[in-house]
Amino acid sequence: MAAIFCVFSPPIVAQNCRDSRKNSQKNVGIPTFTIIMRSVFSNFAGAMKTIITFLKNWTLPSAIAAGTIIYLIFYWIPALDPVSEVMAPIFDTILPLFMSLILFTTFLRVDFHKMRPAMWHLWVSVFQVVFVVLIVALILGFDMKGKDLILMEGILTCVICPGASAAPVVTGKLGGNLETMTSYVFLSNIVTVIAVPVVFPLIDKGVDISFWTAFWMIMYKVFLVLVLPLIAAYLVKHYLPRVQQRLVAIQDLSFYMWGISLTIVTGCTVKNIINSGAPVVFLVTIALVSLLICLAQFAVGRYIGHFFGTVIESGQGLGQKNTAFAVWIAYTYLSPLSVAGPGCYILWQNAINSLEIWHHRKQQERQQIKGKQ
Repeated sequence: MAAIFCVFSPPIVAQNCRDSRKNSQKNVGIPTFTIIMRSVFSNFAGAMKTIITFLKNWTLPSAIAAGTIIYLIFYWIPALDPVSEVMAPIFDTILPLFMSLILFTTFLRVDFHKMRPAMWHLWVSVFQVVFVVLIVALILGFDMKGKDLILMEGILTCVICPGASAAPVVTGKLGGNLETMTSYVFLSNIVTVIAVPVVFPLIDKGVDISFWTAFWMIMYKVFLVLVLPLIAAYLVKHYLPRVQQRLVAIQDLSFYMWGISLTIVTGCTVKNIINSGAPVVFLVTIALVSLLICLAQFAVGRYIGHFFGTVIESGQGLGQKNTAFAVWIAYTYLSPLSVAGPGCYILWQNAINSLEIWHHRKQQERQQIKGKQ
């Protein structure tokens, strides 16, 4: 039985089986059942190690795939509708709180004395504003209506929304400066808070919103997701240093927590796209345009960074967007169909993040090999 098990097992499992045979030859008299169980446990441990290594190296693609598959299972199996109705409001409540917790664990690593404005902040913000002005000029200049307007609204939300709350997490993973990235996230939120109430009434006359109403609504969300975790991290770091040290000692804690949140976000994104009611051709168009916008923003950000030695920070600052916020403002103030734009952008930017992390890991591995030589 053990021999048959070994023959039809994958190579890594077969190797473990051969090792167990050698050990069994040394331990004549041990019951066959015990030998088989040792082999099974050894194979299981090897398989689990392989899976864990894969998930560590490909956290973001795994999270995107898991979120998509889980939602589609619920979508295709009507018997699960009662469960989805119960879970949907729970996820809507949990996600902002979970993002706050992720930022809290990230901010515990921040040296608050080094948080100050940088020159690249100014130029990245200028280009963000320039992109917004160009999009608004196109909408007004061509008097866009219908699907054209919806497409441009989707693009606009991808550009006008602030830097992602999780941008410092990825920046840290890529070896960038955590402090300057955190400072930029705050600055970009200020730009968005001012821009949204000014721009949206211009492109959609049906938007009934005053400047201060939108200003305080957005500020409230920024405070919960961004400011509150920063204050909490500052207090823990200065008054509970032992707690801070224990949390910081957990390697990549915020990154893997973000992977979990990305699973939820992806499921919600797929839900928004499927339930948008838009024709398939139109959705494909939005997906392709959002890909071009995503690539353009990452490229321009990295180009700006070349002048200041901040390629990683500038690229993530302009390219990695708070798309959950973009979906919210699209639903709140614009056409519901426009959420497909930031919905697709979520997937594209995390695909780029995955490639960046993979490339950074490969560079580190090559440096380690050179160091040993």
